[in-house]
Amino acid sequence: MNTYAATINATEYPPHLKHKIIFETFDQLQPQEAMLLINDHDPKPLRFQFQSTHPEGFDWEYIEQGPTTFQVKISKR
Repeated sequence: MNTYAATINATEYPPHLKHKIIFETFDQLQPQEAMLLINDHDPKPLRFQFQSTHPEGFDWEYIEQGPTTFQVKISKR
């Protein structure tokens, strides 16, 4: 069973705060820790932002890929 240092349900936040909260949470992770992101759509733009800002610092693993719920395990390297 996966354990996560944090879980973020992005559907609970207004759009202008989602990425800010996700990145703040990621930045607080220790190396090898992971967070779970829950969203109502595929967070591909967020993944591209992670690739831009943390190119070698994260792993991205889909736990659930829709159609209505997406869950992504984001780990800090």
